[in-house]
Parts: sequence; C-alpha cells; structure tokens
Amino acid sequence: MKYAARRLLHSLFLLAGVSLLSFLFADLAPGDFFSEMRLDPGVTSATVDALRARHGLDRPLPVRYAAWLGSMARGEFGYSLAYNTAVGPLLRQRIPGTLLLTGCATLLAWLMAIPLGIWNAARRGTWSDSITKASLSIFLSIPDILLAVILLALAVETGWLPAGGMHAPGSESLAAEDRFRDTLRHLVIPVAVLVLGMLPVLVRHVRASVAECLDSPFALAARAHGIPRRRLLFRHILPAALNPLITLFGFSLGTLLSASLLVEVLVGWPGLGPLFLEAIMARDFALVLGVVMSSTTLLIAGNLIADLLLYRADPRIQTS
Repeated sequence: MKYAARRLLHSLFLLAGVSLLSFLFADLAPGDFFSEMRLDPGVTSATVDALRARHGLDRPLPVRYAAWLGSMARGEFGYSLAYNTAVGPLLRQRIPGTLLLTGCATLLAWLMAIPLGIWNAARRGTWSDSITKASLSIFLSIPDILLAVILLALAVETGWLPAGGMHAPGSESLAAEDRFRDTLRHLVIPVAVLVLGMLPVLVRHVRASVAECLDSPFALAARAHGIPRRRLLFRHILPAALNPLITLFGFSLGTLLSASLLVEVLVGWPGLGPLFLEAIMARDFALVLGVVMSSTTLLIAGNLIADLLLYRADPRIQTS
C-alpha cells in the first residue's frame, strides 16, 4: 500500500504538471473560437469582445486556469463553445469507444507477441526466425496511415468488412447478440491496424528478453538437469523475463492510445480522436484540453498498473 500510494502521488503530480503546461500552450496558440468572426464585415469588434468577455476569455491566465481547475473538479472540464455544452458529457460519450479499441488492440497484440517472441528466441539462427524477423521488419516500416488506407480499400472492394464506424445503420433495432457481432466486425480493421503497427516492436522485445534469459547460467543448469524444453520456457524462462516486458506493457498502452486517436479519425470510429480533431479545427480549446487530460489520465493509469504489476513480479522492488 505504501508503494501504491507513492506511485499514485507521483501520478497526480505528473497530471498536475501536464494540466498546467497544456493550458499554457493552449493560451499561447494564436486566435480562439471567436477569431474568425473578426473576418466577417457584419460582425463588429465590440461584438466579438463582448462574446469573449461573456465566456471569460479576456480574464488573466491564472484566473482562467483556476476556473478551469474548478470545472475539472466538478467533472465539467470547461465549456465547449463549439458544442455549446460542458466538455465532461462529451468526453464520457467518447471515452468508452477509445477504451474498447485500445483495450482490444493491447490484449490481442500481447497475446500474439508473447508466443511469437518465445518461439523466435527458442529458434535463433534458424530459417524460420529469419523469415519472422523479415516479416516484422516489413510491417514496422509501413506507416499506420498507409496500413489503414490499404485495409479500408480492401474492405470497400471486397465488402467482407464494414469500412468505417462502430455500428451499422439501424443496428439499434438489432438483438443484443447481433449488435455485439456487428461491433466486432467494425472492430476488425482499426484493431488490425493498431496490432500490426505495434506487434513488431513487442515481438522483438519479447524475443530479446527471453533470449537473454536462455543464455543465463540458471537456464543452462536447468537444461543440464533434463528439464523439458516447453516447461523450461514457460515455467522458468518467461517469469524471469517478465520485468522488462511489464515496463514495455506501460509503454505499449501509451503508444496504442496515441495511435488509436489517429486510426479513429481514419476509420470514423466514435472515440476521442475525431472529437479532438474537431476541437482543434474549431479552436475550441476547452474541448482540446479535455481530450488531452482524458488521454493523459488513461496513459498515467496504464503506467500505474504496470508499476504495480512490476512491484508484484520483482521482489527486489518490494525490499527497496
């Protein structure tokens, strides 16, 4: 509990620092939601100034930051000028979609990376290892945008999978089981893009960690005692290789979360990505800050989970 409390306090300080820097950078950005009104000859400068004053945009930076912190404490996250409502409800509508996409991609990527990495490490120097490394290098060199475009084009040409969105039109009237299958079909393309983009990195790290443990003295002694290869790999080698992989788990969450925001825009997935793009285009900085803080909170929560898992897996941390 002491370690968890210390890591949680560190995460809160990190979140506070991100909020301050994000608010400062948003304030330094040129223009605001009402800037384009000044280009309209039918709107006077006095009208624009009155609108800015009405929404508190003319107040000093510390006052606006304090007011924004107060709105975050109430769960409002500021006021969206583009949607004419509090930011909080907009975020709560979109966060589940992003969590669903990122969670499925993370789970599938690790379920594939661990056995592939172990298999490659156990067959170092063979032709199968060389083919796997070459294939992963090809996927690593393909940008996520290009991969998404290719899969979307295949979906349009073949009609095997939906080319965008989260649900088919009229899916509200479907039974729960049919609606679930419809969501799974819509998940295939965005999850495939995220997994194929992240899988080469994960497999290489798993392979390197397992290969290092295979060359360690305890592994050589275990082989000398006649321990079967499969038992050696999964009962002894994999637990010993967990430490760097748990740290990599937190990194992969952040990478997949940031990549999912881009993929959501490309495939029309109703998550934080399209909302973030709309907020930037409209210069709706309250909404921009809300998405940034939501993404940062999810990222910090993922790293906190990784730290707690590492604490459980490594006795050296428990005694430090």
